[in-house]
Amino acid sequence: MKTATRLTPTLAAAALALSALWIAPSAYADTPVEAARAHIEAIAAGNVDAITASYGPDAVLEWVGGPLDGRYASADTIKTTWTKFTKANGPLTATIDHLQEAANPNGATVTADVVFKGKTAIPVRYVLTYRSGKLVDEIWQIDPKLASKGGY
Repeated sequence: MKTATRLTPTLAAAALALSALWIAPSAYADTPVEAARAHIEAIAAGNVDAITASYGPDAVLEWVGGPLDGRYASADTIKTTWTKFTKANGPLTATIDHLQEAANPNGATVTADVVFKGKTAIPVRYVLTYRSGKLVDEIWQIDPKLASKGGY
């Protein structure tokens, strides 16, 4: 007859910690789609450090429409832009639709329709380009027709 193995509190805690690591999402995105989703979630949460952590050294943010309309082509100006955005809008929810990836050995482009909701709805047609795992080009296109679609 086999006897049950008893775990000491220390072993039980270690086993629990290891199982949490196994099922917890990675801190680093494995695919461009996961990276894009994490980027959108960081924007909704207003976490500027997480938003800007994914950019490559020569990244460009093209913001088309709205009060932040412009081209931002340095880490400092991109961070300043996201800081203004998060301060003006507070925490948001994000509804992501039509998330798609096109990839080849040189990089990947992820597109999505996203509606951020807080004080107001912010409908965005999103295009994100990744090279070597870093966000290098981002187009944030305000698209009012998205806000009128059902479910937003």
